[in-house]
Amino acid sequence: MQQYSSLPERNPQVDEVPNLLATIQQLRAELWLERSLKQLQNCLSDRFASTLLPQKEVIISEAEIFQTFLDELQVALSASELVTFTRSCLAIALLQPKTAVATIAYLSNSSEEDLQDPWVGQIIVEQRKLSLKLSAEIKLQDLENLEQQVPQKAWRLPDSSFPFTAWLIVDTEMLLPGEEAQVDLATQLIPRLIKDAVQQCAQALEQLTQIQSLQQSCQHLEKFNQELERTNQLKNQFLANTSHEIRTPLSSILGFTQLLLAKGYDPTQERHQEYLNIILSSGKHLLALINDILDLSKIEADQLEVQWEKVNVPELCGNVLALVKEKASNKGLKLRQEIDDNVTTLVADPLRLKQMLLNLLFNALKFTSSGSVGLKVQLNGSFMNFTVWDTGTGIPKELQSQLFQPYCQIANAVANRGEGTGLGLVVTKQLAEIHGGWIEVESDVDRGSQFTIALPLIPAAALEQLPELTSQEETEQDKQAIDGSVFLSPASADILLLEDDLPNAQMIQTYLENDGYRVTLVKSAAEVWQVLTQIRPAVILMDIQLPDSNGLELVQQLRQHQQYREIPLIAQTAMAMKGDRETCLSAGVNEYISKPIDLSLLAKMIAKYSIPEKK
Repeated sequence: MQQYSSLPERNPQVDEVPNLLATIQQLRAELWLERSLKQLQNCLSDRFASTLLPQKEVIISEAEIFQTFLDELQVALSASELVTFTRSCLAIALLQPKTAVATIAYLSNSSEEDLQDPWVGQIIVEQRKLSLKLSAEIKLQDLENLEQQVPQKAWRLPDSSFPFTAWLIVDTEMLLPGEEAQVDLATQLIPRLIKDAVQQCAQALEQLTQIQSLQQSCQHLEKFNQELERTNQLKNQFLANTSHEIRTPLSSILGFTQLLLAKGYDPTQERHQEYLNIILSSGKHLLALINDILDLSKIEADQLEVQWEKVNVPELCGNVLALVKEKASNKGLKLRQEIDDNVTTLVADPLRLKQMLLNLLFNALKFTSSGSVGLKVQLNGSFMNFTVWDTGTGIPKELQSQLFQPYCQIANAVANRGEGTGLGLVVTKQLAEIHGGWIEVESDVDRGSQFTIALPLIPAAALEQLPELTSQEETEQDKQAIDGSVFLSPASADILLLEDDLPNAQMIQTYLENDGYRVTLVKSAAEVWQVLTQIRPAVILMDIQLPDSNGLELVQQLRQHQQYREIPLIAQTAMAMKGDRETCLSAGVNEYISKPIDLSLLAKMIAKYSIPEKK
């Protein structure tokens, strides 16, 4: 007997409808999620678009990123077909380093209806109501509790290079539909949306940091290029001026030397003496130009050698004024000196102090056509002020700031052209600062100028060396007493001159022979050893740069021989950089003099160890 079931037969087409609807709803929800994230990404990208243009300043800030992020997230939530929000409030709270309280800095835009809802702007944390309004404070512990709540209501943005930690607070109340599947979708996708949106916001902040850093680097590079271009222009001008200045005295030296050669040198002719004085003056000018350039390069490289000593100020000032007296007389200018009675000594490098004063005095003489130039020295507490004044044309106020800039020259009608390298005042300023002091200028047009160098009586840099200076002075005195029995050979007029440059050798030989010395000239180390087998010189005057050997090695070899170690050695060399003097002395020479040779100073050195013949 055939049996029939009372259950209705299964209809596959009817059963597939709910599944199909669920799939469609799932796809629509996924599309909503992707569309919302893409929209947020596009909005943030649009904010950056203008900043990527070349030579544009960043016109977007973290504030715009946060506000765009909140507003677009609010729009995405409102556009969801999964749920309807009865209320919503999105906020960004910023937590500063090493603090436990964050401040709400940004809120999403709300509708007028939202603003009238008393719940908007409040969030419940452990049954406590917390305000979500601008500038409201919320504890870090409360943020962490909101992060752990179900559903989650706070998200911490990943750490970035900004000096704060940002938290997103999402306070919403949803009207969920009745379908269980739709509720599941809402509870799954909305947290995904917020989590991915938070990641996009963090990436935007990191991108902003990179752009700001890049543009800041570009700005620094642009400023550096501008400064480099300006420096190159100044240096080009400096080189042009220096070339002119070097060629001027060099032209005099060569021209008057040719005149002397053409007419035949006759020391009795007054005109020839005048030529020689011009050659000497031009040579000193040329040397001063070279020294200015070398001094500035040493200062900039922090290689300037400073010899701290107790300086007799009145005596040094007298010597300085004696050097400029002739130039003042030639221009018809009166030279005045005013030194307070209580001015005695100070600790300084006497050579550098003399250089500073000469720079100022020569400038004053150069730019003064009539009247007088003076030097005034007075005490001012723990400082000593050296003031050089003149009755020249003065310097306009707007140009005074350029006086101490390297390579800058200020045109002056009195001088007719930009004389000098433009480095004298720069070097003077740097030397004053090395001594722990400074330089000031006061000037009025047609009323003259005065430059004041203020130096401490005892520079801080010299304090640690003062005990060494005292002991060094005692050691030098002891050494001088010993030198007579250890290093000095029997006094004679024989000088052994080692010099491979023939013009220099002839100049030194002629000068010393005119003073009554017998000079034997050699050009190499090998010749020195040969001559020493024939004569015993009172002094060996030697160059350090030799064609066949190193002069310092020759010094050491001479000191190792018993029969030669007592002969005084004087190094005359072009080695004039920092440490060269100490290098020569430590090798075993007794004296050191740099080229170009000051012949009178060389003669004084030689006179300590030898006796010239009377003519």
